[in-house]
Amino acid sequence: MLIDTHVHLNADQYDEDLQPVIDRALEAGVDRMIVVGFDEKTITRTMELIEQYDFIYGVIGWHPVDAIDFTENNYNWIKELATHDKIVAIGEMGLDYHWDKSPKDVQKSVFRRQIALAKELKKPIVIHNREATQDVVDILKEENAAEVGGVMHSFSGSKEICDEILKLNFIISLGGPVTFKNAKQPKEVAQHVPLDKLIVETDAPYLTPHPYRGKRNEPAYVKLVAEQIAELRGISYEALAAATTQNAERLFGL
Repeated sequence: MLIDTHVHLNADQYDEDLQPVIDRALEAGVDRMIVVGFDEKTITRTMELIEQYDFIYGVIGWHPVDAIDFTENNYNWIKELATHDKIVAIGEMGLDYHWDKSPKDVQKSVFRRQIALAKELKKPIVIHNREATQDVVDILKEENAAEVGGVMHSFSGSKEICDEILKLNFIISLGGPVTFKNAKQPKEVAQHVPLDKLIVETDAPYLTPHPYRGKRNEPAYVKLVAEQIAELRGISYEALAAATTQNAERLFGL
């Protein structure tokens, strides 16, 4: 069995065929899915999905790209919803320097606020990092995020950055890019990271693994990610699936 630890089943891309997408995941052996909501619309949908399906869990927070839109009402709303027993982490939060919608200082402020909330609620943190690694690491250290730990979602950094993240009580999540032919760093990290510090995800509908790259991603494809990592590590798919499932259960208290 596998857990897709980061999927956006709350995205518009699944409006027409959500149930068949979920059915295909279950048929592929993906018996639990963690849906991530990061703005008003996707958080609302996340709460609906965790009530509707007993094998779907939620993570809620505020995306760094939209940090400029974050209000006190949003903060209080997330804080209230996050007490639900099927909300297993706070996020995805972090920094994104690729898009320039939200100024860096605003992103940092909203990031720090959510780390504090996760610590208050004693829930792990799901990190979004794009082109901002050093600032993300510095803030995690300054805010003592190691107290609750969490996961670097869709990790794309080097082995050296991986080691730094592990020291902060965070684990590594790998997705579709590990299956891309020219993705040197994700493949190196897949071999390097200790097996008890690794989980798998799709980030669907984004980052679709080979051979479906360019098409819409879906949670069934997390099996392709797990198969690729098992091959890179020279272990059986079953061993990789068992380890990553156990790691996700431990991190998210499933």
